[in-house]
Amino acid sequence: MIAATDAPITTLSLVRDLRALGVEEGDVVISHVAMSALGWVVGGAQAVVEALLDAVGSTGTIVTPTQSGHLSDPALWEAPPVPEHWVEAIRRDMPLFDPALTPTRAMGQVVECFRRHPDAIRSLHPTVSFAACGPLAASLMADHRLSPALGEGSPLSKLYDADAKVLLLGVDHGNDTSLHLAEHRATWPGKATYVDGAALVVDGEKRWVAYEDLALDDEDFAAIGEAFAATGAELDGPVGAGVGRLCRQRSIVDFAVQHMSAHRR
Repeated sequence: MIAATDAPITTLSLVRDLRALGVEEGDVVISHVAMSALGWVVGGAQAVVEALLDAVGSTGTIVTPTQSGHLSDPALWEAPPVPEHWVEAIRRDMPLFDPALTPTRAMGQVVECFRRHPDAIRSLHPTVSFAACGPLAASLMADHRLSPALGEGSPLSKLYDADAKVLLLGVDHGNDTSLHLAEHRATWPGKATYVDGAALVVDGEKRWVAYEDLALDDEDFAAIGEAFAATGAELDGPVGAGVGRLCRQRSIVDFAVQHMSAHRR
């Protein structure tokens, strides 16, 4: 990492890069960050988190997905699957989601650092929560329903209503969680639902609760992002040693709705 970086990346230099990219004070931003793409950062993930917050200032709000897929229905696990006769035991002993305690899964260093920020507010969905810091954090994270987890009424739709920006650092739209909102709004042949489950407290007792939600598919997200960038509605530029991409969430979601409706089969 050091050998591939011309000079140390700092919180201050990241803020300058983010401002040059188009992040402004007071912005509401949902961010996705690949730490390894930024180069050697002094202070690591903490410095990146501080840069994101400094870039939007005290009047802005930063949001990150803080997913915990390990609390989902074990009957659906594929990487790796578990023996069928384990499923009921896992469901019975699955811990309850705790916004302070439950770690993220496969979300990266920056997200895990961000969710631990003393001012972070985390939504209460057991598997696809979000965390936010800033004046809008409480309202954006409130009332995250079990289903639709990423559709209407979710933090994603509230970000859409708040005219948020999508910030991608070292990743493309293949990692853009906002495109799941587009899946809920688009129509295509074979659009389907599935049954997941979670450990919840019901009437004062811990129970395994099954629920139905949209069957998600991110295979076309990267291609949608490329087509969107070609319209000129996305800004890109250097952030640290990597590339940053910035766009309005409404623009990419509306574009993706049309693209999915036209091209998914």
